Amino acid sequence: MQQVKIFKSTDTELEDMEKQINRFIRKNNLRVLSITGNHSAAASGNGGPMSTFSGGDVVVILLYEIDSKG
Repeated sequence: MQQVKIFKSTDTELEDMEKQINRFIRKNNLRVLSITGNHSAAASGNGGPMSTFSGGDVVVILLYEIDSKG
């Protein structure tokens, strides 16, 4: 059975978010089907001298599969 988990953080806390996602995958022994996110250089303030963004929200959508027998 396919399931979805959504993680939300800010671009200044990406390392913590990565740890949280990896911990969730390991703890639940998941089979990951896809990981999609919205982070980009422009959103994080690294879009160049014309960028006015200082930071932003990061959303990661994890699609995974679990055994539906139980």
